[in-house]
Amino acid sequence: MSGRIRVDRAVCDHHGQCTYTAATLFWFDGDGELAHVPELTGEQFALARDAAAACPVRAIRIED
Repeated sequence: MSGRIRVDRAVCDHHGQCTYTAATLFWFDGDGELAHVPELTGEQFALARDAAAACPVRAIRIED
């Protein structure tokens, strides 16, 4: 199973809740912009969904 993380950059306010929830999938780059692993493997889905749920502005979408 594989999938993708989609982040709506127009909505993201850089709260960083996703980085606390899933630091292996989300992080802030050297410019302070949110970066993420674009392709998910099976075992990463649950963690990615937890991070999306933690986003206070719902800027993260997980696609199968």
